Amino acid sequence: MKQITHQMAEEWIAAAVRSPRLRTNYNIHESLSDPIQRLFVAAGRGSYFRPHLHLGKSEFAMVLRGCFDVFTFDAHGLVAGRVCIGPAEETFALEIPADTFHTWIPLAEVSVFFEVKKGPYDPATSMVFAPWAPEEGSPDTAVFQSKLLAARAGDRIA
Repeated sequence: MKQITHQMAEEWIAAAVRSPRLRTNYNIHESLSDPIQRLFVAAGRGSYFRPHLHLGKSEFAMVLRGCFDVFTFDAHGLVAGRVCIGPAEETFALEIPADTFHTWIPLAEVSVFFEVKKGPYDPATSMVFAPWAPEEGSPDTAVFQSKLLAARAGDRIA
């Protein structure tokens, strides 16, 4: 039996705060080749999740702490949907369809979500990044996230 404790979550949160990316993950699955990938992601405010999609794979997530704005996009950077997700929000879990560009913006100082998606995980092919979004580490990410936070469904951000 695998137990996930509050102490473990506090450790992920501390690791996320120390990380240059302001996030960390804790895998429940045994290996990257497992057919189902299950993991916790802790992210601090300002962490940048470059918009991406998973080819042929949907993504289910449940927010356990804090809050995120989750965006979906068409292939050209048009905001298709936006939802605030968290344990104190109307929506606390969601499923992002396969082949859908999406991103997460942490709104709380530190937030944690649990994610499930089809494996195996291959870092070279697991994500297709949106060509219209800045690369992680780019000085343009803060401006891009600000644009997103002001955007509504139907707005073009690219």
